Amino acid sequence: MIFHSDRGCQYTSAQFAQHCSSLGNRRSLGRTGICWDNAVVESFFGALKRELVHRHRFTTRVQARQAIFVWIQTWYNRRRLHSTLGYASPEQWEHQELPEAA
Repeated sequence: MIFHSDRGCQYTSAQFAQHCSSLGNRRSLGRTGICWDNAVVESFFGALKRELVHRHRFTTRVQARQAIFVWIQTWYNRRRLHSTLGYASPEQWEHQELPEAA
């Protein structure tokens, strides 16, 4: 019998912690069932649904995928301001924080 756990154990391992540290990343982990760990991604999906998905009727999955790709690449990443990034767009934040990425 194989038991699969959906508790994110791969993200809490010492090996993953060391890898994140070597990249200069800070992990954010909390207890099971605590929603604040996912606040940024929850905000992203909320905005995606509110600003795009619920305003359009897509006839095919391909059409939906293309619209979502365009929304992310042309609006969300380039022009939409994010409070978690000091009211900069992800693209602006990358250029400010990671000059080598520019």
